[in-house]
Amino acid sequence: MFGFNRAKKAAAVAAATAAAAATALLTAPSAVAAPQPIVGGSTTTTTAYPFVMQITDASQNQFCGGTLVSPTKVVTAAHCMVGETTSSVRVVGGRTYLNGTNGTVSRVSKIWIHPSYTDATNGDDVAVLTLSTSMPYTTAKYVTSSQTSVYAAGATARILGWGTTSAGGSSSNQLRTATVPTVSDSSCGSSYGSDFVQSDMVCAGYTSGGVDTCQGDSGGPLLIGGVLAGITSWGEGCAQAGYPGVYTRLTTFSNLVTTQVNS
Repeated sequence: MFGFNRAKKAAAVAAATAAAAATALLTAPSAVAAPQPIVGGSTTTTTAYPFVMQITDASQNQFCGGTLVSPTKVVTAAHCMVGETTSSVRVVGGRTYLNGTNGTVSRVSKIWIHPSYTDATNGDDVAVLTLSTSMPYTTAKYVTSSQTSVYAAGATARILGWGTTSAGGSSSNQLRTATVPTVSDSSCGSSYGSDFVQSDMVCAGYTSGGVDTCQGDSGGPLLIGGVLAGITSWGEGCAQAGYPGVYTRLTTFSNLVTTQVNS
């Protein structure tokens, strides 16, 4: 069974915390792997992509990404938020570098996780954070439930994150981006078998591999036509030939997200 999620609960936290996180990841259902940044991409800035958020612990150590869809609402992956509380999480906007001190840091007042979520490989991998502080950055539009045609095989999708630049490698200090083509459902199903839930997931990547999201990119955006169409979720390793990245198919959850955004 596959199940390498792309969260990263590690980096600059205390050794005990890191050890506990690693243990939790290794013993989680579906053999969920430890977390990974964009592989095969290039550096960019939050000026270019102002809606890309860092999701961090209380000490501002980044472990996932998110997308600002209203001044106080951030869309991310459910698996990023499992075990978290409003006091354990921060959202950082307008900060290109992980070691930066600029931008806006907000506490979280509410965490909504899809009520049916159990594991990234089972689908429903979507969460919405409500921020205590309004973010002064341009928000991203996201797909409606009817815009299913955006996932046509071969469509150009943009991925962003601070994750590792190779599987098991080091995180990127600077925000990175890359483009990957969407993959047909049949091809993704051939790669992942029953772990690919067509209604909930979409794949993107090159047959030959080489470009992909990785650990630390979880929860970040998959943009198609500049619109948020997916959420970085999981995959087999990072940038492996024959195993494209798997993203939450946001059209399926758009109405639920809208309910949260409007709440």
